[in-house]
Amino acid sequence: MIDCGEGAQIRMRQMNVKTNRLGHIFISHLHGDHVFGLIGLISSFGMLNRTADLHIHSVPELEKLMQPQLKFFCEGLSFKVIFHPINPKEQELIYEDRSVQVFSIPLKHRIPSCGFLFEEKPRDRHIVRAMIDFYKIPNWRIHKIKQGDDFVTEEGEIIPNEILTTPAEKPKRFAYCSDTAYYEKIIPIIQGVDCLYHEATFMNDEQLRAKTTQHSTAAQAAIIAQKAGVGQLIIGHFSARYSNKNGLLNEAKAIFENTLLAEDMKVFEL
Repeated sequence: MIDCGEGAQIRMRQMNVKTNRLGHIFISHLHGDHVFGLIGLISSFGMLNRTADLHIHSVPELEKLMQPQLKFFCEGLSFKVIFHPINPKEQELIYEDRSVQVFSIPLKHRIPSCGFLFEEKPRDRHIVRAMIDFYKIPNWRIHKIKQGDDFVTEEGEIIPNEILTTPAEKPKRFAYCSDTAYYEKIIPIIQGVDCLYHEATFMNDEQLRAKTTQHSTAAQAAIIAQKAGVGQLIIGHFSARYSNKNGLLNEAKAIFENTLLAEDMKVFEL
């Protein structure tokens, strides 16, 4: 989960999200719209008798803010809340398991803020069963072949891996950048991602206000997407002044065509 604003639990229920599978929460920065829902979510987990540990990744100050709340509202939890501090000034590997890596992305905002880059790890190649049977390859060799090894027959013939397998799906990469001013230093980090979420608080006629508040315009988000060569751009974090978001979308699409609006309850495919 990325960020946990007020109302997060309501949306999760509406979207039928299985909260028992939620193990890690990544908090970008400590403005209320990104963190006010956290203590309520933890409290609800306690009432549901959750037992699995909950890991929270954020700037070090979050733990200092949360500990008094946890002590007051959530004493006696049946699970541990484990905080993992992030240095918002450095790109670092902050989480890894057997299928994904998560890196922090230093951003430019009024307070320490970081985005997140999610990268799938390369998957094993797909076995061509007919060729495995043809060469009578034993089962104990298949794991290594899926990882790219050739096969050597008893006669010494080398069977290239390309004959025995087909390529795995290309690993997906997703970058989340909010909140941030226009900041070209993120471009090398997010270069070529399949999908970029980038804040677009204002339209370009409010560029001065965006600079003052350390936010981005829709056009600036699109420029970042264009320069980084991303596959798809999703813009969000819109100012409440825009009841109609079409102007934001059109501004971004004029620069980067494959732009979509982040809207409540909308699901995107990478």
